[in-house]
Amino acid sequence: MKISRWQFIMGVALLLLSLLLYIILFALFGDIRNILFYLLFNLAFLPIEVLLVTLILHELLSFRERQSRMDKMNMVIGAFFGQVGNRLLVIFTNADPKLDEIKKELVVEGRWSDEKFAEVNQELRRYKYNIELKQVDLNKLNLLLTGQREFLLRLLENQVLLEHESFSDLLWAVFHVSEELTCRKDLSRLIPSDAAHIASDIERAYAEVVSQWLDYMRHLKNNYPYLFSLAIRTNPFDDLASPEVK
Repeated sequence: MKISRWQFIMGVALLLLSLLLYIILFALFGDIRNILFYLLFNLAFLPIEVLLVTLILHELLSFRERQSRMDKMNMVIGAFFGQVGNRLLVIFTNADPKLDEIKKELVVEGRWSDEKFAEVNQELRRYKYNIELKQVDLNKLNLLLTGQREFLLRLLENQVLLEHESFSDLLWAVFHVSEELTCRKDLSRLIPSDAAHIASDIERAYAEVVSQWLDYMRHLKNNYPYLFSLAIRTNPFDDLASPEVK
C-alpha cells in the first residue's frame, strides 16, 4: 500500500508528539519505572484496540455501507419497473402459452416469508419460459424500448449497478431485444428462422425480468410496506389486481 506524503508527515508528527509528552512526564516526575510500566501497559492493550477498531468497527461500517448501496440499488430497480419493467411483463406474459404453470405462484401476498420467496424463486429456475411470437405486437414492443432507450442507458451508466450482476444481465438482455427489433425493416414479415431467433431473445429477457421482479417484491415486503402494498395491487400476474384500495 502506497503511503502519501501527508500520511508520512502526520505519522512522524504524532510519534514526535508522543516522545515529547514522555519527556515532559519524565521531567516533571522523574519516575522512569512508572513511565515504562504505562507504556508497556498501553502497548499490551494495542492488539485489542486493533481488534475493536479495525475488525469489529470496520465490519459494522462496511455493513452499513453495503446496506446503503443495496437501498440505492433497489431504488434504481424500482425506477426500472415503474418506467418500463411492468409494461414488459404484461407484454411477455400475454404471449406465454404456459403462463398458468407459474401464474398462481406469482400472486405475491403480504404474509409471504423469505422462505416462500426463495421457494418460488427455485420453481422459476425450473420453468421453461416460452413466447408465442404471434401474440407479441413487435412494433409496439419496439416503440416502447426505443422510447425508453435513454432511460435504460442511464441505468447502465449507474455505478451502483456494477455490484448487481443479475440486474445488469437483465438490462443487457432487454437492450439486445431492442437492437434486434430495430435492425429489422419490417417486423410484420419475419421468416420462420428469424422469428424463432427473436422469440429466443425475448424469452431470455422475459426470464430475467420475472426473476428480478420477484427479488424486488421481496425487498419491498421487508423494507417498504407501503410500496409493497401498491406493488401487490398492480401485480401483472394477478388478474384480480387493482390499484384501488378496497
